[in-house]
Amino acid sequence: MLWLKSFHIIFMVTWFAGLFYLPRLFVYHAAARDNQSKERFITMERRLLYGITTPGSILTIITGLWLWASYDIIGDWIYVKSLLVLLLILYQAWCGIIVQKFKKDRNTRTSTFFRWFNEFPTIILMSVVLLSVLKPF
Repeated sequence: MLWLKSFHIIFMVTWFAGLFYLPRLFVYHAAARDNQSKERFITMERRLLYGITTPGSILTIITGLWLWASYDIIGDWIYVKSLLVLLLILYQAWCGIIVQKFKKDRNTRTSTFFRWFNEFPTIILMSVVLLSVLKPF
């Protein structure tokens, strides 16, 4: 089971790396004025979302469910953690919508919005790690 836990953590790090970097690309993309930069950001965002972030999320969820089924996990903390993972999935879906809006040149958000938007996964990460390690309830 230690192998499974290790891969779960590796996939989680991959997922979060994508969720940290993708909104940062949105910040720069929203500020870009020339078409060459905009096209470059469209390519980078698509590759990051579909090539790294989405596979990382799928593998994290699969290994997480496998761990949950393999261990006798007791405590309400696991339900709170699951809710946070669901929120993270919704956040990633929102990122996918934003990627499509940028692709169609229909983004209406400012770079300042995306700077704040970028903070959400940090809050989720801290909460999930603390719940998983401390198991407070």
